[in-house]
Amino acid sequence: MSWIIVLVVIAAIVFWAVGAYNRLVSLRNKFKNAFAQIDVQLKRRYDLIPNLVETAKGYMKHERETLENVIRARNSAVTANTAAAADPGSAQAIQGLVVAEGALSGALSKLFALAEAYPDLKANQNMMQLTEELTGTENKISFARQAFNDSVMSYNTAVQQFPTNFIAGAFTFTQAELLQSTESDEERQAVRVSF
Repeated sequence: MSWIIVLVVIAAIVFWAVGAYNRLVSLRNKFKNAFAQIDVQLKRRYDLIPNLVETAKGYMKHERETLENVIRARNSAVTANTAAAADPGSAQAIQGLVVAEGALSGALSKLFALAEAYPDLKANQNMMQLTEELTGTENKISFARQAFNDSVMSYNTAVQQFPTNFIAGAFTFTQAELLQSTESDEERQAVRVSF
């Protein structure tokens, strides 16, 4: 009788361990899928930027440095995104993507700020369409990042919780990195308006 109890306890532990392992695999796959959704939107964004620069180039002949900075930042972001897509659980890859995306956002902001000085460029139908598509893509990226961070949070919680943390440690389930905001402290400050 005691052997039966021991076998039942061992079987229960084995079933629990298999269930915990499968849950961790499922959660890891969910955050990888969530990153794949970000990847799709980022690629769309990267594809729109050369068209935007090409449209602006005809109007902003004296702003060559700004246009080159946008293309350079785009290329850097593409490289960082490729590394992050290969291993979305890598803290180093995600941090590299965050930095590259911050630089790209800054370069695009400067481009749009300079475009304000060119009324013909602002009125250009192609520029308006590209700007609208880029804005829509940015919104989709924002939603995809939120879904990714939610998935990573669920995964990290499972990795840390007792007793699942024993299975996570035994099978090298490491914590994943959240996508943090690329805004600086200055950009987070409330805008002050004075008349």
